[in-house]
Amino acid sequence: MAKIHTVASNIKGSPDWYKRLFAWMMAHGNAKYEEEIADRKRALFAQLHGNVLEIGPGTGPNLSYYPSDIHWIGIEPNPFMHPYLQQEAERLGLEIDLRSGDAEHLEVEDNSMDAVVSTLVLCSVNNLAAVLQEVIRVLKPGGCFFFLEHVAAPQGTMLRRIQHGIKPLWKTLGDGCHPDRETWLALENAGFEQVDYQHFRANLPAIVSPQIIGVAVKKL
Repeated sequence: MAKIHTVASNIKGSPDWYKRLFAWMMAHGNAKYEEEIADRKRALFAQLHGNVLEIGPGTGPNLSYYPSDIHWIGIEPNPFMHPYLQQEAERLGLEIDLRSGDAEHLEVEDNSMDAVVSTLVLCSVNNLAAVLQEVIRVLKPGGCFFFLEHVAAPQGTMLRRIQHGIKPLWKTLGDGCHPDRETWLALENAGFEQVDYQHFRANLPAIVSPQIIGVAVKKL
């Protein structure tokens, strides 16, 4: 049985009914994507160890890829995600430290994490640059940031124009999601020692099909 430690915080923004609905959709609507992306996630998380912080873990789709001997902390701002995540941790027999909060202000000590994980999260944060600085702050020197994110389509393409045009509606329906965010550029400019990633297309609605996966390393 997993032991769950929760830290309360005030979550602002969307009304509770929307947050509850969004959590339900994440828990029940991503099976096809998770099946498709499983090999990529398995390879990405193969070397995780030590203290691991996951920002926006949602309903816990990444937990099954983690070794049982890590110390996992998750910071999830939507409290209605927590029961789904707790249930998944218990199913896997993992002890987790689940907290409420936001990625722009991580309540984690400086230089304390061996790894930080983010999957399909950076599209919806309010201040991407601030989040990446927080990631760098909490990582130990030489620590790694593992990411898998949907991103903007190439400049000048029809899909990029569609992403840009639909963004106001998409942000409303998708819990603040920016479909045309050039996340790879933000990663390259954040101040990591090294950023390695690849672009690929996922079998998803075209708006969110362009994705990147990779690892960024903090300076020693």
